[in-house]
Amino acid sequence: MAAWDGAPPSPDDGRHLPVMRDEVVEYLAPQAGDVVIDGTFGAGGYTTAFLEAGATVVAIDRDPDAIARARQMTSAWGDRLIVAEGRFGELDELGQAAGVPEADGVVLDIGVSSFQLDSPDRGFSFRHAGPLDMRMGRDGPSAADLVNTAPERALAQIIARLGEERRARAVARAIVAERAAAPIETTDHLASLIARVVPQAADHIHPATRTFQALRIYVNRELDELAAALGAAERVLREAGRLVVVAFHSLEDRIVKRFLADRSRVTPGGSRHLPEADLAEATFSLLTKRPVEPSVNETRINPRARSARLRAAVRTAAPARPIDPRALGVPNVPALAGWEA
Repeated sequence: MAAWDGAPPSPDDGRHLPVMRDEVVEYLAPQAGDVVIDGTFGAGGYTTAFLEAGATVVAIDRDPDAIARARQMTSAWGDRLIVAEGRFGELDELGQAAGVPEADGVVLDIGVSSFQLDSPDRGFSFRHAGPLDMRMGRDGPSAADLVNTAPERALAQIIARLGEERRARAVARAIVAERAAAPIETTDHLASLIARVVPQAADHIHPATRTFQALRIYVNRELDELAAALGAAERVLREAGRLVVVAFHSLEDRIVKRFLADRSRVTPGGSRHLPEADLAEATFSLLTKRPVEPSVNETRINPRARSARLRAAVRTAAPARPIDPRALGVPNVPALAGWEA
């Protein structure tokens, strides 16, 4: 996947290169005979590296285009590449359905892929005029549905909490006023509208960046899916199995950080009002005390890697625990009719 910071890509910026490929391989340490679940296949960069190391890979993606790319690769790798269409929040169930009840490694590369960003018809980027879509799986309501139907207050909360946009109320108010005259159906229409109410930042990031991020995350339930995927990885990894996660913005990285911090220490297993409650054993041992960042050389070749942060851990023998998305930092956003998971 790629970070999206609003910078226009150049033709040779490495847009389809897997971010921090060498570091992911180093921390996952795939061996011949291992089973690895790539929860975010994308362009297949990580999957190819794991296959080259001799592992069997379950390649998961919710995007039909990514699944088509994965299936094209099966002729080269045979039964060592298993393709599964679906959400990475269900990676344990998808693995089970594919005949893989346990894994030696799980990798998650969070966010939107470069292929999605660079395809105007997908509607992810304000750098390309196209339909305001943003659906990773091409099903369900689109970003256009959201901006044209959500109440103003709900829009403001979504933009503030998922985009960390300080002028969320002004953006929501402008959207509601604009759509009263005509529906907002294209990326350039929305981006130009936002640029009228959000000042250009000192870092030169486009004024629409945070709002587009918020809409995309809401449309695809990305943060809830991330929390679910971390729990699924905990369930599917066998003892000594490895989890590697690459995140691209603070909301994602905060969830991963809290999950691994909680899972790598012994914590009370019951209510604080029950002093005799059993202690929950640590389910992971950290491989990275701090996030690993891309090298200067990589960010020079691939500017979209700039904000990437990698965290990794090793599974212990302790039983998996239930997941609480709110405790992990998944923001509480309005539940709109028709947007149920």
